[in-house]
Amino acid sequence: MELGVNLGYFGMGVDQDNVAVAQEADRLGYAVAWAAEAYGSDVPTVLSWVGALTERIHLGAAVMQIPARTPAMTAMTAATLDTLSGGRFRLGLGVSGPQVSEGWHGVRFAAPLARTREYVDIVRMALRRETVAYEGRHFTLPLPDGPGKPLKLTIHPPRPDLPIYLAAVGPKNLELAGEVADGWHAIFFSPEHSREQVESVVTGRRRAGRGTEANPLEGFDIAPSVPVVIGDDVEAAADAVRPYAALYIGGMGSREQNFYNQLACRMGFEDAAAEVQDLYLARRHRDAAAAVPFELIDATSLIGTRERIAARIGRYADAGVGTLSVAPFAGGLEERLHVVRTMAEVMRETVG
Repeated sequence: MELGVNLGYFGMGVDQDNVAVAQEADRLGYAVAWAAEAYGSDVPTVLSWVGALTERIHLGAAVMQIPARTPAMTAMTAATLDTLSGGRFRLGLGVSGPQVSEGWHGVRFAAPLARTREYVDIVRMALRRETVAYEGRHFTLPLPDGPGKPLKLTIHPPRPDLPIYLAAVGPKNLELAGEVADGWHAIFFSPEHSREQVESVVTGRRRAGRGTEANPLEGFDIAPSVPVVIGDDVEAAADAVRPYAALYIGGMGSREQNFYNQLACRMGFEDAAAEVQDLYLARRHRDAAAAVPFELIDATSLIGTRERIAARIGRYADAGVGTLSVAPFAGGLEERLHVVRTMAEVMRETVG
């Protein structure tokens, strides 16, 4: 198991701190630094900046939104970043949610799985420098009734098979990740509740004939983003994660289409998930955060003393995690650097 670091969003006044975190992770031997996008900072610009200021650490998109770019544009961007960084780019993709897809990008959210499948097909074709001609239900290249012609990527990326990750939550999306991708970006990943999720990935891998018969997950990276809070008071550490958990469980998407709320229900927190959502949608955000069960936070985060975290980190390796992506839930730069350094020490001492 390797370590990654989740830098989150940029453009919020702590960009130099984010770069310092990435540089320290680079120095400590972290495998990858991930950046995110929603409807603020974009991933490619951020990663080009981070890549120019680091040496070895991989640059991960977590994730680039499918409705924001054509598949050809995504392939161009991935090829450019991989070329400029010397083969350090990892492409993470996700359909986002209906509110962002339709409200920000003007792209219908219908048939997200089928659109993702076709999107990945085209991206891979382009990165392999094939002449791209594609007839799908959602994407057709070139358009059949105009002057367009099939084209081929003009640059030669160092890795035509650069790794593609999918952000996935539900069972069918997890099967798709196993079938068409090289990794899974997981959120609210609980080792104790992950068996069915991993089995969905394995189903997709077997369907596509990927991996080996003995180990269908060979060559596949499970990469959860895990909040980390170090402190003597475990309840106070959990409190630092509560607003984030409430936002996703209560406020991401509509009442009917909140994938994170559904995930919490599948983990056995149905009543709490309903209460958190009711409070959040009523704009009682503090009450929603307070209603997130400690057990849910503890199951999906690494919180408490250094010793407590060290005793619990092996759960992720046992669950099949290949890249544990540390999300430092800390106030200032020094606190975030402390988390990054401590996790590197804990990993060396416990997992190896």
